[in-house]
Amino acid sequence: MTDLFRSDRDLLAAAAREAGALALSYFKRDCRSWAKEGGSPVTEADFAVDRFLNDALLRARPDYGWLSEETADDPARLGCDAVFVVDPIDGTRGFMAGDRRWCVSIAVVRQGRPVAGALFAPALDRLYTATAGGGAQLENEPIAVSRRTSVEEASVGGPKGWFRHETIRRLGASQAPYLPSLAYRFALVADGRLDAAFAKPRSHDWDLAAADLLVHEAGGRLTSVDGQALRYNGETLRHGALAAGNAVLQPQLLAAVSAVVRDEEHAGHPA
Repeated sequence: MTDLFRSDRDLLAAAAREAGALALSYFKRDCRSWAKEGGSPVTEADFAVDRFLNDALLRARPDYGWLSEETADDPARLGCDAVFVVDPIDGTRGFMAGDRRWCVSIAVVRQGRPVAGALFAPALDRLYTATAGGGAQLENEPIAVSRRTSVEEASVGGPKGWFRHETIRRLGASQAPYLPSLAYRFALVADGRLDAAFAKPRSHDWDLAAADLLVHEAGGRLTSVDGQALRYNGETLRHGALAAGNAVLQPQLLAAVSAVVRDEEHAGHPA
């Protein structure tokens, strides 16, 4: 399967670069946008990239399933051995605001876990790739998570409001600048630019699959608060609160996230 994973990775990487070039043609332009159900924004760039990737990837792998943020869900994916999990533009709000830290995120999922992934930040010209058992790379150079063992010295990315919570403050970690793309936030954990990162509940498969593979193949952990690896391409696409870091930091991160979520739930509003 390793050769297949590498072949899929190369396909994803090439498609992500082309999709990124397409997205850049809309960036910092007068790009039409709409509010989706729930209030999150979507732009004509999101739809254009989604159409391009759907055509390019399914033409190359017609037997694979498809799951994308900007495509109506087809339950047929549940019966597929392999599924493309796609976020055409992760960080749409940042994209609309002219922030360069957004990305195209693509993974292949088999048996609930990502086995090949590509995450491309076009405005930064930064391409991350990974395969299950084959490591993670930034522009073909191996990457690894931070080796920092003291959470008090760690740089942590996450939801803005969480760093006002007493449990997070007691960690003593420094708050990294906020990133509009969750996938890119976790990619920075994979390459060691961030020591750790948090995510609020209700992220989706497409936000996480490629970045999850990057973190794990770079030697880190990205898990739910119970320490379990995430499962993808199920009937439920949303996930709970998450943390990512190296194996030494992860227990402290998860304890802090658990406390934040518990306190938010007791206060009557979700984290």
